[in-house]
Amino acid sequence: MKICTIIGARPQFIKAAVVSRAISEVEGLTEVLIHTGQHFDANMSDVFFTELDIPVPDYNLKIGGGTHGENTGRMIESIEKVLIDEKPDHVLVYGDTDSTLAGALAAAKLHIPIAHVEAGLRSFNRKMPEEINRVLTDHAASLLFAPTETAVENLVNEGIAADKISQVGDVMFDATLYYGEKTRRPQLSDIRDEFIMCTIHRAENTNDQQKLRAIISALNEISETTQIVLPLHPRTAGIIKAMGDVKLGDSIKVIDPVGFLEMHWLLQNCLMVMTDSGGVQKEAFFHKKPCVTLRDETEWVELVHSGVNRLAAPGRVDIPDVVAGMAKLKISPALNLYGDGNAGKKIVKIIKDKVI
Repeated sequence: MKICTIIGARPQFIKAAVVSRAISEVEGLTEVLIHTGQHFDANMSDVFFTELDIPVPDYNLKIGGGTHGENTGRMIESIEKVLIDEKPDHVLVYGDTDSTLAGALAAAKLHIPIAHVEAGLRSFNRKMPEEINRVLTDHAASLLFAPTETAVENLVNEGIAADKISQVGDVMFDATLYYGEKTRRPQLSDIRDEFIMCTIHRAENTNDQQKLRAIISALNEISETTQIVLPLHPRTAGIIKAMGDVKLGDSIKVIDPVGFLEMHWLLQNCLMVMTDSGGVQKEAFFHKKPCVTLRDETEWVELVHSGVNRLAAPGRVDIPDVVAGMAKLKISPALNLYGDGNAGKKIVKIIKDKVI
């Protein structure tokens, strides 16, 4: 049986590392890996393949840098050509990026069954490109792999047949367990013993100057007492530079994007996390670190319900006050929200059993 896996963005490389390894362990399964090129910067892409032992992609479409519409359209056209040539039994997509939607649409038009890993997540904010991508992909898929009970409920509430849905846990938790002892400190000499790890990249924050100014102001205030380490997304760095009249404080350690193993060293060793990333919210929890999410909502509602994550909408709440309230939180090692660390193997078994 042949599976075509479509990836294009950093979180998908990590998820694919888990599932691709599980595929390689099952006799009779082969995988064709298609990299759309959505993340084209070496620090955001190439390093992950090396660090995580992901096979070199069979196809690199080198599509990135355009608008959502441009990227998605070009990806559909290129992916379709590969699928016609490869004739896979299943197409496997991850998450909620333009690569996800393009892969799902190309497969659906060719009547190839679609498996969606991380199905059922909802922010209920249709202004988010990611929300549109995940909803459309879920409704095109024939196998939906939900990480949580909440995700299953979302799918059922939207009328998706229960026999298409499997709650398997979170493949990112698998990755954290597998690579946990292989993390490495970034090659930086001035990271203090106590620091907050922060990431900012989401368009709803970076495209809104008022929100971005509120975030930078909060970071500058917080960094007066606690160092902040900020691996800065290239796009965010460019926007801040273009604004001209805002400056990140001296106690904010701005670094280039780091690889998976270095990122997880930062998560292991920080005091807490500030982020607008969906994946980093979960990774903070995997390392039992409190998190403040710089957004109005989150797809990972169980983190908020459990009290390990708090929302802090830029421009609407006092972010430093929220951070101060979370800083001393101790998370129980026994709290488990995302499965048993075997999601990848479960996904592969279900795909094989459904198709054969």
